[in-house]
Amino acid sequence: MSIERVAVTGGNGTIGGAILSELADRGYETVNVSRGDRSESVADDYRSADLVDAQATTDALAASDADAVMHMGTIPSPVDHPGHVTFESNALSAYHVLDAATELGHEAVVLPSSINVMGADYQDAPTEVSYLPVDEEHPLTPRDPYALGKQTTEALGEGFARRPDTPQIASLRYPWVATSDQLRSRFASQERSLASLGANPTSRSTLFSYLHLADAASIARRAIEADFDGHEAVWAVAADTNTTVPSARLAETYYEDAPVRGDLGGYASLISTEKARQLLDWTPEYSWRDL
Repeated sequence: MSIERVAVTGGNGTIGGAILSELADRGYETVNVSRGDRSESVADDYRSADLVDAQATTDALAASDADAVMHMGTIPSPVDHPGHVTFESNALSAYHVLDAATELGHEAVVLPSSINVMGADYQDAPTEVSYLPVDEEHPLTPRDPYALGKQTTEALGEGFARRPDTPQIASLRYPWVATSDQLRSRFASQERSLASLGANPTSRSTLFSYLHLADAASIARRAIEADFDGHEAVWAVAADTNTTVPSARLAETYYEDAPVRGDLGGYASLISTEKARQLLDWTPEYSWRDL
């Protein structure tokens, strides 16, 4: 592939902005495609578009003259939005971006999936964990509009990848993505022992995962630099958990019915990033323990 110019939807947002900076530092030309006024100064160009509008999406990406598109322009949390709006933001925008990228002959597309594709944060039922560490083959059991939107996003990637002459497509399954300051505040400065976590900690639903913002940006870059066919879903998480509890003990305490199929030594993540290493040549670099 020969990718020189990349459109980043949602470049006004936290992850999108970090991706723009990552790409610029690596010598790529970039275009921020976002709704409303521009709020960053990194991109080489800016295009305003409502990505739920098919024609507006195609027009903006066509005007960007990009070789690839990283789609980060979705609602990041469903808390303040009706369910149908959250679902539309994820599912419709992904369809429109994939359709436009295929029509325009883009070489690569990165889609914003999430740990919520398993269910996780925004549903009453606990996340169903069949085995540990979780990998890309693990069953998905979403119920709420946000999680269903993420599963639909991945299904769209699979569907478009079956067409001839479509871009390579990567769906990145992000957990909570945070800056160094946020990680210090939430984890490093707080008690993270088993006693402090309690019987049903919030992080149980997300398998005690997280990701530094810089790593979130670097795996997105790696996803357009890699060479693979079709669509691939990839976990993008830190190499460790967000606790001071050994991972084997976490598994015994909170996922007692899930057989352990891989190494959970030390504070190893309960989610495997082996596919990211093999497919994208990416490994996470940052840990909250070092901040």
